[in-house]
Amino acid sequence: MGKHILITGATGEIGTAIAKLLASKGYSLYLHYNQNEEAIRKLLGEIAPFGQDYIAIKADLSKRDGYKQVINSIFSLDGIVYASGVSVYGMLADTTDEIMDQLWNLHVASLISVTRELLPKMTQKQAGNIVAISSIWGQIGASMEVAYSTVKGAQLSFVKALSKEVARNGIRVNAVAPGAIDTKMLGMFTAEEKEWMAEEIPMGRLGKAEEVAQSVLFLLSGDSSYLTGQVLSPNGGWHV
Repeated sequence: MGKHILITGATGEIGTAIAKLLASKGYSLYLHYNQNEEAIRKLLGEIAPFGQDYIAIKADLSKRDGYKQVINSIFSLDGIVYASGVSVYGMLADTTDEIMDQLWNLHVASLISVTRELLPKMTQKQAGNIVAISSIWGQIGASMEVAYSTVKGAQLSFVKALSKEVARNGIRVNAVAPGAIDTKMLGMFTAEEKEWMAEEIPMGRLGKAEEVAQSVLFLLSGDSSYLTGQVLSPNGGWHV
């Protein structure tokens, strides 16, 4: 069987694109989801013809101890793609403690806990890959998305620090920080606003989930064997 990769947030549009691409390349997958039973069943059906092992894992990573349901379902492991995430749009003054706790747990605390608990499986092999799906806002910050920008920036700091700690164990740690990707996460914007956004991007268009998935595939592959602690930014030139 192929290498075993855990994908969190596998029913999100970016997570699903990653899962389909990795399955087509022969990876066996642990597919984490939270509530979308229909989407995980559809995804499992679509990738089944590729013939590897695919295991669905249900867990709420916005809860502080939600990660335990994930780690208890993992056996052999060669890598983690942490693609769980939600965005919150609004003024910081209107962001409640509950929202901030959910953002922190989902984007940072669970990322750290899942990685901490599963690192020994990769350390034993002296090989492994960890890829965090962050955001352009973690790099440059965004008005009206202050809390979201903060947790996405924390993911990048985590990647840079951990990459130095585990490099001698043959484990690489990198991040992908997408720009404006045409998914439901941009659903709070009107078509006119998205058109304006596209005009601000040097390439003149929004990105696709499949383009983010290609960045992940590259970071998991031997083609990036000397890359660790790095941030790939598929953003169409929006931030360079």
